[in-house]
Amino acid sequence: MQLLWDGLIEASKTVAAFDPLVMHAALRTLWVSGLAVTLAALVGVPLGTMLARVRFPGRQFVVVICRGSMALPTVFVGLVCYSLFSRGGPLGMMQLIYTPWAIVTGELLLALPITASITHGAVMALDRRVGETAWTLGAGPLRRWCTFISEARVGVTLAVLTAFARCASELGIAMMVGGNIKGRTRTLATATALETGKGELARAMAMGILLTVIALLVTIVIVSLSRENRE
Repeated sequence: MQLLWDGLIEASKTVAAFDPLVMHAALRTLWVSGLAVTLAALVGVPLGTMLARVRFPGRQFVVVICRGSMALPTVFVGLVCYSLFSRGGPLGMMQLIYTPWAIVTGELLLALPITASITHGAVMALDRRVGETAWTLGAGPLRRWCTFISEARVGVTLAVLTAFARCASELGIAMMVGGNIKGRTRTLATATALETGKGELARAMAMGILLTVIALLVTIVIVSLSRENRE
C-alpha cells in the first residue's frame, strides 16, 4: 500500500512538472484517437442513419454485424491490421506498419461499428412523424437526413464520445501495429505498460492518471447527455 501511495505522489509531481515523455504520449493519444473517431463518425453516422431509415435486402444482417463488432477485442483488430500492413501483407507497399497512421486505421475499424450502431439506435428511437413532416414540407433526402441527425443529436454525440473513450484507452492495436516507438507511436496505454515493465512506477502512474482523467471526463459528459436525453 505504501508503494502505491508513494507512486501516486511521485506521479502527481511528474504530471505537475509536464514530463516530456508523459506529455508527448498524452498528445499523441488525443490526436490519434481524435482523428480515428472523426473519420469513423463521417462514415458511421450516415451509415447508422441509413440503416435506421432505408429498407433494403440484408439491412438486418448489417445491423447485427455492426452491433456484434462493438465487442471486438482490440488485439484481434490489431492482428487484422498487422496482417494488412506488414511487409508480406496486401498493403505492405504503403509502409504504414509501426506508424501513427496504422494506429489510426486500427482505431477507425474499432470506432466505426460503435458510431454506426449507437446512431442507428438513436435515429430508430425518433418519432416517425419527424421524417413524415420533413417530407411533407418538401425536404429532399439530404435535408431529411440533416433533420434526423439534428433530432438525434444527443444520441449521435454519445456515439462519438463512446467511440473516443474506447479508442483512447485501447492497448492492443497501438502495441501491435504501432510498435510503441518512442517519440513516434507511443500512446498513454502503451507507455504505461512499458514504464511498468521497466519499474518506473511514478511515470507509469502519471500516464495512467492522465488516461483515467480522459476516460472520466468523457464518461461525465456521456452521463450528463444521457440524463438530458431522458428528461
